[in-house]
Amino acid sequence: MSRHEQDQPTDLQENFTLRMRGLGTRTVLYQQNVAASLGLYNNDYISVDILREKGPITAGELSKLTGLATGSVTALIDRLEKNGYVRRENDPKDRRKVIIVPVYEYKEEVSSTYHPLHTEMIKLAASYTPEELEFITQFLDKASDVIEGQIHLLSSKMRSKSTS
Repeated sequence: MSRHEQDQPTDLQENFTLRMRGLGTRTVLYQQNVAASLGLYNNDYISVDILREKGPITAGELSKLTGLATGSVTALIDRLEKNGYVRRENDPKDRRKVIIVPVYEYKEEVSSTYHPLHTEMIKLAASYTPEELEFITQFLDKASDVIEGQIHLLSSKMRSKSTS
């Protein structure tokens, strides 16, 4: 077998990547529907979800993670704070910075929106052995790292185009 043939993806690998893209598309569509049901803009919802995952972060960090300009992030945080999704706190390490703290977990509309998906995912997880779940979780962590790397790659390409 030539080196070129070894580098070619198998049909199974190609099918896998198509399924991953499909899952990504469905996830985006689900997120858009959740945002709409909560009366949020999609970028607001994405930021809420980032805060859920990362915990309290600065506005600058949120700007980097979302790819939004700092002015847009300030307006976004204003909206989220007004609607009870976040609160601002002074950074204990640097008084010049403000930390954005998520506070929406106890909002009834958030928990009732996520509850059906959570229930279905628990049912799905229960259909696997603990060892299988550990393997799947490791895969999801690695896949998230790959996607995050691709986000950074695309972001830097866009930044370099805008400065050219």
